[in-house]
Formats: sequence, structure tokens, C-alpha cells
Amino acid sequence: MNEEQIKNLKEALILSPENSPLRLLLADALIKNLQFTEAEEEFKTILLKNQNHSQAKLGLAKVYFMQDKFSMSIVILEEIDEVDPLSPENLILLSKSLLRNNEPGKAIEYYKRSLVLNPSLTDEELDTNLRNTNVSHANELIESLEEGMKQFEKPSINFSQVGGMQKVKSEIDIKIIQPLLNPDLFKKYGKKVGGGILMYGPPGCGKTHLARATAGEIKANFISVGIHDVLNMWLGNSEKQLHDLFELARRQAPCVMFFDEIDALGASRSDMRQSSSKMLINQFLNELDGVQYSNDGLLILGATNAPWHLDGAFRRPGRFDRIIFVHPPDSDGRESILKIHLEGKPTNAIDYKTLAKKTEAFSGADLMSVIDRAVEDKLREALKSGNLQPIETKDLLKSILEVKPSTKEWFTSARNYALYSNESGSYDDILEYLKIKK
Repeated sequence: MNEEQIKNLKEALILSPENSPLRLLLADALIKNLQFTEAEEEFKTILLKNQNHSQAKLGLAKVYFMQDKFSMSIVILEEIDEVDPLSPENLILLSKSLLRNNEPGKAIEYYKRSLVLNPSLTDEELDTNLRNTNVSHANELIESLEEGMKQFEKPSINFSQVGGMQKVKSEIDIKIIQPLLNPDLFKKYGKKVGGGILMYGPPGCGKTHLARATAGEIKANFISVGIHDVLNMWLGNSEKQLHDLFELARRQAPCVMFFDEIDALGASRSDMRQSSSKMLINQFLNELDGVQYSNDGLLILGATNAPWHLDGAFRRPGRFDRIIFVHPPDSDGRESILKIHLEGKPTNAIDYKTLAKKTEAFSGADLMSVIDRAVEDKLREALKSGNLQPIETKDLLKSILEVKPSTKEWFTSARNYALYSNESGSYDDILEYLKIKK
């Protein structure tokens, strides 16, 4: 649809502003013309008058997706699905939003639903990223891990290579590291070696890096469990694969077992429609309890961007009974991260304090992106001149202007949970970070 037709629709709406079908037609035309911001406003106008208008909600979700506002698209689509189950096409949209929002576990569940409804409606992006066909049996997974596959390692890094995060390091030290280093002392106080800590916060703030450094601190084995290591879309033996992973960790104790995106494996059972997912959570809880198997020396760390989706049973004593907010690095932390990642690179008198001031709300991943951009610029100069070009403060300041902090969208959602779904006070740290009084 060309600009003239869009202009005609806008003029028609001036004469008939309450005409929702006409406004939907305009919004669709704007989308086809890649005018997403304007389309968003039209859908919002309809919803202001009728907040339950399903077409406008779906349209808004699609527009958010097209603008890379994946978490906002997810919220709308999940809300619709609770009232009226989504069509296969919209389930795929939700699945793709979740995948791009780094929530592959939930993406798998919605994609499975869409395939049940319409097996012929497949999506290349989802197939490429979600189907797990490399490991057909759990025993094969165990064998591959024991042969030294990527899930199993002995990290060489420790807390000295983790910038900032002093409070989080302290919590991990008293809960996990010291009991292992001083077992007799802790035994006298009735404390076992082992247990679990749940880390939550915006993506890119170093939760995975911190887990690996924890294993390095105590020279323990480290197993990183991703969603693909457990969920098996086609074979239905996820519970056995999870059990086998725990068995591997028990045999390699002392061992740090790290579950990334744990909410994908331990989503609230009350939100689930499929009994298979509930069975997986029950299996997970049994493994954590160590009723049938000894978990002595098994140290468990979980990370999630969305702790509010995690089943409450995971937070009971003996499971993930310590929940820690991993916020974006503070000024000192940002300095430290920049120094760590610039170490060994050609630099010239870097003003770290100025850089730290200019990168408020930046995650560790954002800071790495700043450095990467500056490095690429210097490489281009070096290739042209044939001379090594040191990185200077001005180069990093230029990169900072090109990188937007990725944490802001997360805090938009987290703020609402901290204000309105926080009876136990679990998310008070979010309010404290945002300087909001309850």
C-alpha cells in the first residue's frame, strides 16, 4: 500500500475516529510500509477504548516483535493465550519471541503446541535452534559428557577474573565455597557441603561467568546444563536425561552444576497445561532433594532472567534456598570489567573512571560490545596504515555512543513484578537498585 492510500485512510479516520475496523486497516497498511512506530500507536488507540480487542492486541504483539521488543510481545501473547488459546501461527510468533529473548525452554513448549495443531506449519528459525536430534538416548549423553564434551570442564578462572559483584561473591563464598574448604567446621554447625543458589537479573550481567569462576575457586568440576541437554522434543525421555546429568555430577563430586535459564526447566506447574512438563519439574525437585541419592559435594547454581516464572517449590530449604540479585555492574565493577577485557590489548592511557561514568546501566556483555567495536575500528586503521594502533579513551567513548544498555527493557518488566507480585519480599533488591520505596 502506497503513501497516498495511507493518507486516504488517515483522512477517513478523522471523519470516523471511532471506526476500529478502519483503524486496523490503517495499522496493517503501516506495517506493510514498515512504519512500525505509527502502527503501534494505532493499535494502542484501539486498546484505549477497548482493552480486550483481540485483533489489536495481536497486532501490537506483532509490531513489538518487528521492533525487537520481544519481552513486550511475549507478555501480550501469553496474556491472550490464557484467555483464548493462540492459533498455530501466533504460537510460532510467541515461540520466536521467546527464543530471541533467550528463553529457549519455553519456546520449545509453544512450538510443540503449534506442531500438534498444525504439523505442516514449521519455521526454519525454530527448527534450527530448538530441535535436538544429536543425542537420541540419555546414556549416550552421559558417555559424551564423560569423554570431555563441552558440558564438562575444570575452569581455570576464579573470582579475580570477575569484575565487581562483591555481594554476590560473598554469598557464594559462605554458602558454597567455605563449606567445601572447611567441611569439619561447618559440620559442627550442622551445615552440609552442597546446596543451591539461584542468581537472577538482566541478561548479560555475568551469571554464567560467575558460576564458572565459582568452580575455579574450589578447583571443582563444572557441568553447564543447557536446556537442550535436558529437553527432548521428540523422544519424551527428558526426565531420564536430567537424572543422568545429576548422576554424572554426583560421580564427579566435588562438582558445580550450573543450570542456565532454569525457569525453562522449572516453570510454575500451575501455569502448565502438559503433564509431561509437570513430571519433569517433579523429577528436578527429587534430584535436588537427594532423597534416593547423596548430593554431598554437589554444588548447584541456577540462573534466570525471570525468577517470577520459577515454581515456588524450588525455593524451599535444601533446594535453591538462597536467591541473589545479579544487577548490572556498579561504577567500580564497570571499571574492573573494562580493565579485565582490555588487558593484553594495545592501549594508551585509558581513563577508566570517565568510561565508567558514561556506561551507567550497561551490562558486562554491553561493555564487551563497546570494547569489540573499538577494537574493530582500530583493526581497520591498522590494516590501512600497516601500523599497530593503540586503543584510546576517545575510541571507547565513541563506541559507548553506539551501544545502548540492554538492561533497561528487563527492568521495565522486573519493576512491575517487584511492586505488585512481591509479597515475600524476594524482589526487594530490584526496588532498592531502582531506588523505589515500597
